[in-house]
Amino acid sequence: MDALAQSFTETVRVKPAEPWRRRLIRQLLYGENVNRNAKARARVGLAILAFAVVYGVIAVRLVMFAVVPESYVTRRAGTQERVSTARPDIVDRNGQILATDVRSPSLFAEPRRIIDLDEATELLTAVLPDLDATDLRDRLNTKKGFIWVKREITPKQQREIHRLGLPGVGFLAENKRVYPNSAEVSHLIGHVNIDNQGIAGVEKWLDGRGLQALHMAGFATDRLQQPIELAVDLRVQHAMRDELIAAATKFKVKAAAGLVVDVNTGEIISMVSLPDYDPNSPKQANDPMRINRLTTGVFELGSTFKALTLAMALDSGKYNLNSMLDARGSLRYGKFSIGDYHGQNRVLSLPEVFTYSSNIGTARLALGVGVEHHKWFLKKLGQLDRLRTELPESAEPIVPKRWGELNTVTIAFGHGLSVAPLQAVAGINALVNGGFLIPPTFMKRSREDAMKLAKQVVKPDTSDKMRYLLRLNAEKGTAKRAEVAGYYVGGKTGTSEKVVGGRYSKTKLLTTFTAILPADKPRYQVLIMLDEPQGLPETHGYATSGWNAAPTTGKVIARIAPMLGIEPRFDLPPAEQLILAKGPR
Repeated sequence: MDALAQSFTETVRVKPAEPWRRRLIRQLLYGENVNRNAKARARVGLAILAFAVVYGVIAVRLVMFAVVPESYVTRRAGTQERVSTARPDIVDRNGQILATDVRSPSLFAEPRRIIDLDEATELLTAVLPDLDATDLRDRLNTKKGFIWVKREITPKQQREIHRLGLPGVGFLAENKRVYPNSAEVSHLIGHVNIDNQGIAGVEKWLDGRGLQALHMAGFATDRLQQPIELAVDLRVQHAMRDELIAAATKFKVKAAAGLVVDVNTGEIISMVSLPDYDPNSPKQANDPMRINRLTTGVFELGSTFKALTLAMALDSGKYNLNSMLDARGSLRYGKFSIGDYHGQNRVLSLPEVFTYSSNIGTARLALGVGVEHHKWFLKKLGQLDRLRTELPESAEPIVPKRWGELNTVTIAFGHGLSVAPLQAVAGINALVNGGFLIPPTFMKRSREDAMKLAKQVVKPDTSDKMRYLLRLNAEKGTAKRAEVAGYYVGGKTGTSEKVVGGRYSKTKLLTTFTAILPADKPRYQVLIMLDEPQGLPETHGYATSGWNAAPTTGKVIARIAPMLGIEPRFDLPPAEQLILAKGPR
């Protein structure tokens, strides 16, 4: 027994001592005199709670993905690539849709989750053959979390790709801009890029008004946006475009354009510039021939400008309707000779200067008021500064750097000063609406709002006389082929020689015609412009405005006047009785 005890004692003695680190951890975990069973139960409960929280978070995320499947993808895509934004509908003055958003699927990939790169490339290019296989493989062979594979795919392509079951490939419903009227209002509406951001026309103006900032802030959702109401009337637009296409074909023109503007509010009811383009396929807009000639182009408008010159002369008080101008021979100015196209070779009354479209008589009127007064008057009517409208596309007028008497002579009858056609229309509006210059607008505007912006630029009496002269020109002068029975049209022709190689060409002409209706109390102005019309046997080989732009204007008026609510009136007295009514002359 003693030996046994001794052996046990030795065994106990040789048992190694517990390291101090382990002893410290054991005391911190269990302490001293702690019930280890209770401690174990507490640890198990804590583990169960932790797992419950983790699985609860996973369950909530799964529910979120099921209810709003695009939310996560959209946020992730937003950090990697731009996602198309929602835009408000654009409608015409009668509520007809001109531009709207539709939801369109786009294909994206998450390269990190692609399992078989070659298989994914082969299968996707089989469904989307327009994709470049090498480029797609390079883009998928990255560590990015998100890339676009192709924007705006078809529903059929979406179904076929979905059936492939490729991991790391998904779809995102984006907003795609659609223009149901195709090219009908292209230059007015403009178009958007692949990210639904406006890059031309009213679409670009919308973004400039803060739409993009609203999207970034998350406020411009589909349901919060009100439609944008334009002043354009789609019915009038269609009739205008239809007649311009017919005229372009008949007279073999290079380009054509037309405007209808409310003279009392400045609203642009129609604006067509041919050739136009389909905003659903905006690549066509890159063609330099497809510019908007009414705002982006600047032209010498020829005799149309004589309306401004005669208004200036009458408004100055130096001339009246009884004034006589010497047009018996060419007007020599230095080495230049100014003549008339259909010279009368006699002294002309001021109304005759207008109806015969006399360059000589018009030049004498401008010289009579003086160079500085001429410049001041044209600037007052907005002809020397860039016209600003909602459309971002606008051009500066081409004004002589040194403006002397010769410039005044040529500008008087529409040569030597190039302006945007819409700019000239705004000035002529002021000549017939009582003398008020009203900024043109593509938005709906009331008469009251228009008058808040209006500036009196000519006397009301001058406006009365100009309406008389414009109507007289349709009764007796160069505007007779624009007459439409019942609508009491007034107007002015304009034919200008285009500059080719630094010289005026006798064969390349720009013809314009501006009309007001009805002339006794104007509501609308119509402008037609034809670029390089050709003479025809029925026009006796002539290609001047009276043979092409004027009759085209008459056809447009005959179609649109009923749409605009203008009732025909027959058996009206001549202009002198109805407009002047024996008033002061």
